[in-house]
Amino acid sequence: MLTCSYTMKKTNAARLLDAQSVNYELTEYEVDESDLSAVSLAKKIGQDVEQIFKTLVLRGDKTGVFVCVIPGNAEVDLKKAAKFSGNKNCAMVQQKELLPLTGYIRGGCSPIGMKKQFPTFIHETCILFDTIFVSAGQRGLQFKINPDDLIKVTGAEVCDLAE
Repeated sequence: MLTCSYTMKKTNAARLLDAQSVNYELTEYEVDESDLSAVSLAKKIGQDVEQIFKTLVLRGDKTGVFVCVIPGNAEVDLKKAAKFSGNKNCAMVQQKELLPLTGYIRGGCSPIGMKKQFPTFIHETCILFDTIFVSAGQRGLQFKINPDDLIKVTGAEVCDLAE
């Protein structure tokens, strides 16, 4: 039973959730190209920034590309991310690599429905909330989803990723 009542064109990520019978809500917001921050998004949709999770794509020196999903008010700790992903070190992928790797652009990168299923790690604070917000795969659209469902769908490992 889906709680989505969305009339606009669904994203690939939304179709994937539908196919797996995952409950979610879509939240639309006005995009400001000059400020794609989670803090700005939180204000626009009236949510705490700790409940807004951003999707970051990194590359490790041993395992290659992986995904970190962290609270909007946090910065990824690259040493922790490297450790949890089985790398000695890692770095963010360059912005120009994001679309070819994932199928998504900056500000609209969802942890769900990337071109390839990369190893995914989500910050441990996600489990403190009944629902969290993550990108639905395009700028101006967020999923409101139960973190357990997100963990299940993405195969994410829950760990401490923040500085």
